[in-house]
Amino acid sequence: MDASTYTSEISKCVRCGSCKAYCPTYNEGLTEAMSARGRISLLKGMSEKTMDPSLRLSEGIYSCILCGSCETLCPSNIDITGLIYRGRGLLAKDDRRRRLLRNIVRFFVKRPMLGFRAAKILQHVWSPFGVAIPPFSFKERQQVYRPEKKIGRVAVFAGCSVNYLYPHLGVSMINVLIQLGYEVVFPVGEACCGEPLMGLGLEEDAVMLARKNYELFSKLNTEAVLSLCPTCIVSLNKYYPKLIGKGLDVQDVSVFLAEKLKSYPLKPLGNSLPVTYHDPCHHKYSLGIVNEPRELIRSTGLELREAGEDGCCGFGGIFSLKYKDMSQELLKKRVEVYNNTGADTVITSCPGCMLYLGSGMKGRNVFHIIELIEQAVCS
Repeated sequence: MDASTYTSEISKCVRCGSCKAYCPTYNEGLTEAMSARGRISLLKGMSEKTMDPSLRLSEGIYSCILCGSCETLCPSNIDITGLIYRGRGLLAKDDRRRRLLRNIVRFFVKRPMLGFRAAKILQHVWSPFGVAIPPFSFKERQQVYRPEKKIGRVAVFAGCSVNYLYPHLGVSMINVLIQLGYEVVFPVGEACCGEPLMGLGLEEDAVMLARKNYELFSKLNTEAVLSLCPTCIVSLNKYYPKLIGKGLDVQDVSVFLAEKLKSYPLKPLGNSLPVTYHDPCHHKYSLGIVNEPRELIRSTGLELREAGEDGCCGFGGIFSLKYKDMSQELLKKRVEVYNNTGADTVITSCPGCMLYLGSGMKGRNVFHIIELIEQAVCS
């Protein structure tokens, strides 16, 4: 976001307070600075030089979980998340508390295989969410998968979580797509979507990754580019145009499959225990995807028990490490809501939500929806 757009977006806020309704951090903190309206006021003060960079200002801007719920409620259609990203970039020079974290994230995002190897070694000493690092990364595997009878060709933006944390999700996706007759391409050279860098105010570094991914995926001759991660999709589709002037049209796998599987004979999974569904924030608020995952779950014959109450799991990437108490409180509330459904299994569509919910739902299963579809299509 350039300076003129940044100033224009800030000036659009009429301070109505609609953004507070579903803001997870405001509902926990109940202070003005923990709401989107409060954060815009802080950014306005900084842009007009009536406020100097300070600890209070920095914490107000960095405590946003970047879920995007406020944008769906804003009558002025302000790009609030974009303002937060831009504000963090402006604060980066003076924000000493996160200087080390920025350097670490910048180093390993640009050297993902080195970061993967380091994580495997360090997990015996420190694993923040109790997850085991897999023995192999997904990028070490074959890059093109061909079905016996090809009906189409798709590419996949795997994202860091699938590449380095949940490679089995990539395998499930390949199995489903090949069964449906699609050649699946994982292009060599994919980089991080850039969201962790944007979230830390490292916009110039994110621009480099955006250009690399755009050049790679825009040249592919495929029916669609798919992803299992809603955060990656939001970055590629919504924020790349703001970073480099052009974006990618990446589709969520549940939307793609909901259409393709309408006439496909799925194996009934109805004998399994009832399940509930967790809406990832970026799925629901940024991408507007609500119905398709539920259609897929019901198409398998499973009993879907709705929680009846929406909410963020509390992950938010780095947010869960820097604002641990607030993050854990949000997680605790989600777990309680899902426990009350009586469902033994939680299905979601985001690897990050899967990771965080799994760390809090002891004794219960948490799966990505692609794993469920694989059972119904490939068994």
